[in-house]
Amino acid sequence: MYSRFARPLLFRLDAEQAHHLTLRGAALAGQIPGLSTWVAGQLRPSPALSQTLWGRAYASPLGLAAGLDKNAEAVPLFTALGFGFAEVGTVTPRPQPGNPVPRLFRLPEDRALINRMGFNNLGSGQMARHLRQRRHTPVWVNIGKNKDTPNDQAARDYVDGVRALFRVADGFVVNVSSPNTPGLRSLQAAGELTELVGEVLSEVRALRPALPVLVKLSPDMAAEAFAASVEAMAALGVSGLVVSNTTLSRDGLKNARRSETGGLSGRPLTGRSTVLIAEAYRLSAGKLPIVGVGGVFSAHDAYAKILAGASLVEVYTSLVYEGPGLPGRINAGLLALLRRDGFGHVSEAVGAGVRTP
Repeated sequence: MYSRFARPLLFRLDAEQAHHLTLRGAALAGQIPGLSTWVAGQLRPSPALSQTLWGRAYASPLGLAAGLDKNAEAVPLFTALGFGFAEVGTVTPRPQPGNPVPRLFRLPEDRALINRMGFNNLGSGQMARHLRQRRHTPVWVNIGKNKDTPNDQAARDYVDGVRALFRVADGFVVNVSSPNTPGLRSLQAAGELTELVGEVLSEVRALRPALPVLVKLSPDMAAEAFAASVEAMAALGVSGLVVSNTTLSRDGLKNARRSETGGLSGRPLTGRSTVLIAEAYRLSAGKLPIVGVGGVFSAHDAYAKILAGASLVEVYTSLVYEGPGLPGRINAGLLALLRRDGFGHVSEAVGAGVRTP
């Protein structure tokens, strides 16, 4: 029904208008008494897909990526769709409008999106209020810095985000890899990243030590820089890595919008992100949980990332193209793929494609 009816109507709208319309509808649906609980019961994943990570149960390895629900407005419904977790944000300490519109573009021939949103959000205070709503899965908060905060003071913004949200978050993702905030990606260098993330870790350990802290990396880093950052984060003791964010690459794109400024997401990242997952798994000797994101449109895409070393995977762009039934289809497909290959549980498949016998 989504592909035949809803998507054609939504695709007649500007991409950001369609985004806001969908988000508002999901938020309103989540307020209907009992609806999200009923949906969650209908879409409960198989126990073979469940894992315990950082002391919490994740009913499925599939999660909702940051960027869709920037202000945690629709958490009751989104966490009921068959996901094992959801990531909201990116949120900054103070509200900010983001970049001028238009700033979100569909590339249907490429099954992709380009965005230059610029961390538009209502601020951590408003998100804290939204996160008091019912949830059916763990919800992580993706934190960033305000655009007008200098890089040498960036750690302050990330720490402020932790202080505002540690009571209502189930984990934090430190975002230093968005291409849409000037200068942000320079914070990924191993030295700067160690200093910034070290301050975040210290704050979380003081306020709520059980919360996981993950770091999201860019797919555009040189191999040596990527390796240095992964090794630095492993040494620092982060809970995991999110691999990867959007890319500035435009290789192989067909759509006329391909020259728009911003981060590219979707199908063009499928292979690149999977390669980087395998590299991060190797660099950390399989000891650092990895969340794989980038171009997951099917169970086969998710499974490839799990075999490469991802304990969890996330989707966003594919939801725009495939609709809200996607999590259920991926969960069912993953279960079939695990059984086909003789795995009794998803955790057995993590890294199986890159581990040496």
